[in-house]
Amino acid sequence: MASASFPASTRAVPAALLVAYGVVWGALAIAPKHRADWWLENVLVFVAIPLLVWASSRLRLRNVSYVALFVFFVFHAIGSHYTYSEVPIDAWCQAWFGFSPDAAFGVERNHYDRLVHFLYGLLAIPAALDIVDARAPTTRLWRWLLAVGFVTSHSLLYELIEWGAAVVFGGDLRMAFLGTQGDVWDAQKDMALALLGSVIAATVLSLARTEASGRRGMP
Repeated sequence: MASASFPASTRAVPAALLVAYGVVWGALAIAPKHRADWWLENVLVFVAIPLLVWASSRLRLRNVSYVALFVFFVFHAIGSHYTYSEVPIDAWCQAWFGFSPDAAFGVERNHYDRLVHFLYGLLAIPAALDIVDARAPTTRLWRWLLAVGFVTSHSLLYELIEWGAAVVFGGDLRMAFLGTQGDVWDAQKDMALALLGSVIAATVLSLARTEASGRRGMP
């Protein structure tokens, strides 16, 4: 049972997004702050993007799903370029808006990694719902629970891979890749934010689907 809240994707949309992402990724691949960490961070890209291209002929996602994944991967490319713990969010806010979030809210750590974990939960849900609809069609609450579980399990898997890589490589590379910034609960907070983002996205899309169904049922 496919979701009808958004139009189905055509080949032009994912193709255009792939080209756009290639440009962004290529620009940010030039002189990253920590090249070894950049390679580790981009293992996700080297696996996920070819997999999405390969799967597109077998399972066409909706336009909204491809756009959401594109936005997530752009944020990830920025984090990979600077390393997540050193993305200059505060400096950008001061330059563009004359406002320092760090000074205003007394922030002592760089929260860019937290933002991207939240965005993963938020932006991966549309694609997860497409997969659930196509491969494990169900109705009502189970549809949304399966999608949220699918996304948050990836968040858990990523944290385990991150831990394993840190154990293997050690040293400065370990610290750059983990980006815990001294927080012993960093992994748990990252997973919680991914869960929060996925629940918010699932709730919003569920309400949109219900409203669309109601409109179709109106005389």
